[in-house]
Amino acid sequence: MKLDSPIWEGWTPQDFIDELKPVIHFHKFKNRDELKKWCMSEQPYYKKYIPEVVDYFDERITYER
Repeated sequence: MKLDSPIWEGWTPQDFIDELKPVIHFHKFKNRDELKKWCMSEQPYYKKYIPEVVDYFDERITYER
């Protein structure tokens, strides 16, 4: 996973991950699609899908059933 490539005005996927990491544990997701929508809505400044950000969290969270 390439986390250091520029996405938007110098921001990298790692920068977006670092912004979301402190608050993601407050949320429960049923599936990857919910996670994807949440990531897009909570990313500062850039509200488009960033596959690396979603992939990063998808590998680290447990989905609710």
